[in-house]
Amino acid sequence: MGVVTLGDVDRQIGRGFRFLRFSRDIEAAFLRDYATSRVRLAVVWAVIGTLIYDSVYFGDATMMPDVFWPLVFVRFGIFTPFALISVLALRRWPSARNYDLLAISVAVLGVSLPMSVAVFSNSPYLFVYQNGNVAAFLFFVIALRPRFLTIMIGLVLMCAVQFTTTKLSGAFDDVVYTGIVTFYVTLAIFLAMSAYFMEHKDRLNFLHQLRGSLLHAELERKSERDELTGLLNRHSLARVRQTIWNEQGAAATVAVIMLDIDRFKLFNDVHGHIEGDDCLRAVCRCILREVAGAGETFRFGGEEILVLMSEVEREDARDMAERIRVAIEALGIRNRGLADGQVVTASLGVVLGKPNEASLEDLLRAADAALYEAKRGGRNTVSLFDGTWRGPTGAGPGEKPGELSILLAS
Repeated sequence: MGVVTLGDVDRQIGRGFRFLRFSRDIEAAFLRDYATSRVRLAVVWAVIGTLIYDSVYFGDATMMPDVFWPLVFVRFGIFTPFALISVLALRRWPSARNYDLLAISVAVLGVSLPMSVAVFSNSPYLFVYQNGNVAAFLFFVIALRPRFLTIMIGLVLMCAVQFTTTKLSGAFDDVVYTGIVTFYVTLAIFLAMSAYFMEHKDRLNFLHQLRGSLLHAELERKSERDELTGLLNRHSLARVRQTIWNEQGAAATVAVIMLDIDRFKLFNDVHGHIEGDDCLRAVCRCILREVAGAGETFRFGGEEILVLMSEVEREDARDMAERIRVAIEALGIRNRGLADGQVVTASLGVVLGKPNEASLEDLLRAADAALYEAKRGGRNTVSLFDGTWRGPTGAGPGEKPGELSILLAS
């Protein structure tokens, strides 16, 4: 199953859904929503419907005294346990199909059980008694509200039961029987029309709600993305920070990689800002490919890029930074402001810390200091900081690491 997009919903609204059917992905989303809403109310309707159904016990006693005990048995011994067990099964296996099966089973059983007993009654009140099944028709369509096709099948079956049992009773002449058939056919037609328009309205409301939620998500996504590069922005950094620093355990580690494109101001001066933007976008796409799902990537400001990774070891963070550095250099974007056909490169500072020992600001300051040392060490390098300066990777023989004055707050 695919992901529903805002365009999918707009196209569905535009072409309509005369046959109460959406495109595959939207239909799947609708059925999930339909099942959730119906199953949530299934217990309520089971209790209310069963109480109403069983309360007809008093009508059985007064109108059908000659078959009273069989009616008691079918109401309390068959229908009530069936309805309750079916609802429990639905709660165990919730789905749109199972709900529709439950609805149609309850409706058909609710009509057929008392009428199958009433066939053997000699009561003069049978005409009045059989009219009570109107409540079952209304409950099925208006209260249970299964899908339209289920309602059509259910109404046909309920009418078939009604017509068959009243005919078998032999209590009505042809004129009365024709009147009964005409009444229930008319009722079924009106209920079917109402069911169609109710589902059409439900589906249209669902489309508009889905469109609203997708539009909101799209606006949120855009508000968290840098327009030029597509990277996350400072607003999203605040959200990610909230997640990491408030939800991670004390043992969690966070790696911060601060990246700056080398001599990018010179690139802009020589190539112009349009090519500069193209260069920045290409570098950011490269970083996204390397980081992938291992962390979050932000445009921190100008040509500075920030990568946040949680639950990583120091070597993993350093290796990621080195892969990013190599990949950017491998893009081969020439900087004409430099001699000998030199290409665009980047310097990176890396720091690792624990959220319960250092704030994001502490890690950013340390990563920025490490980035500065990478620049001072010749650019196109990765420098790692974890409280003691270790120098840029690839330092030449005889070079000694210096001491960094910035320490993480504890």
